[in-house]
Amino acid sequence: MDVLSIKQRFGIIGNSALLDRAIDIASQVAPTDITVLITGESGTGKEVFPKIIHHLSARKHGSYIAVNCGAIPEGTIDSELFGHEKGSFTGAHEARKGYFEVANGGTIFLDEVVELPLSTQVRLLRVLESGEFMKVGSSKVLKTDVRIVAATNFNLPDAIRSGKFRQDLYYRLNTVPIFIPPLKDRKDDIVLLFRKFSADFAEKYRMPPLVLDEEAKKYLMNFRWRGNIRQLKNVTEQISIIESDRNITTKILTKYLPQDQNSELPVLYKGNCPQNEFSERDLLYKVLFDMKKDVNDLKKLLREIIREENIPPNIQKDNLQLINNLYSDKNLDVPSGKEDKYEIQVEPQDTINEPVIDTEIIEESLSLQKKEVDLIKKALEKHKGKRKMAAQELGISERTLYRKIKEYDIG
Repeated sequence: MDVLSIKQRFGIIGNSALLDRAIDIASQVAPTDITVLITGESGTGKEVFPKIIHHLSARKHGSYIAVNCGAIPEGTIDSELFGHEKGSFTGAHEARKGYFEVANGGTIFLDEVVELPLSTQVRLLRVLESGEFMKVGSSKVLKTDVRIVAATNFNLPDAIRSGKFRQDLYYRLNTVPIFIPPLKDRKDDIVLLFRKFSADFAEKYRMPPLVLDEEAKKYLMNFRWRGNIRQLKNVTEQISIIESDRNITTKILTKYLPQDQNSELPVLYKGNCPQNEFSERDLLYKVLFDMKKDVNDLKKLLREIIREENIPPNIQKDNLQLINNLYSDKNLDVPSGKEDKYEIQVEPQDTINEPVIDTEIIEESLSLQKKEVDLIKKALEKHKGKRKMAAQELGISERTLYRKIKEYDIG
């Protein structure tokens, strides 16, 4: 079966070369019993490809079972997959067959396989290597003939390094890898998907389909769909139900699309810029402002060292002047016309005490500091005070966020 026929049969929308490649690999590997690992971001439609592999294989008349490994509690996952004997644990009132026994001769799709406990991963590895398993509470070895297709949106090499996933199991699952591209890599398909979802919802809710103008199409294509197809479908359904005007403009779209997803960079937005752009000037000043703060900290530390070591005043001044020259604005490559605003001045004293260091902070930086405070507050409000998620949103470490909260006295 060719790629176009597979798309029509399984309702796959898109003309991306990456998508076609994934479908082609799935169709070629389907007639074999090779284990397949499907990777891709959340919401890209990974669950469709195990169905393609199953229905194009000799196992198509056997059972097909999809298991969400992250949705089953750790204490019952072994029982669900491999079954259990009567009385093997509290509540086991009768013997039960597991998925691997029920799906004998068919296919099992293990979604979010990285969520499996390590003890279950050992059991799964044995099934992959020999087809053998034991029920919970039993010492009898059973055999099964099951095709395994696994999927995850995690970076498995990272999970292996962190000790969350077994390396030997990864190599067994990753016999044939299939990567499902995210929407950011198939922008031309976004409008096609929106049109398809709009038509489906129009039929479901008995209303006219939505129509995008040209600007709205560009806006959809340039938007960063972190939830990929799932997010696009949900947004299309919301608009279909709520909007009475079926001609959709950019203004309407902005009401349904979170503005903090237009860019992946943790930048400060300039007030008069379009919401999907950022000012390079603001970003440059932000970097310079942070560097200036580091220089100030270094100079304070040097001053304390000089004072404790009782270094003569003339050498004190030479050392401080060296720091000034090393971190001067010429070395920081400050934009033309701003050199005087970034100047770090050293003023000698009449006494032999340590020199006074006076750092002038530019007004531009002060405004950027206010923007940074506002950005942190918005991130904390969005994630209901959860600092870890707010830090990920801002693109900084949780420790840095904690320091800035304390520094700016953010309540």
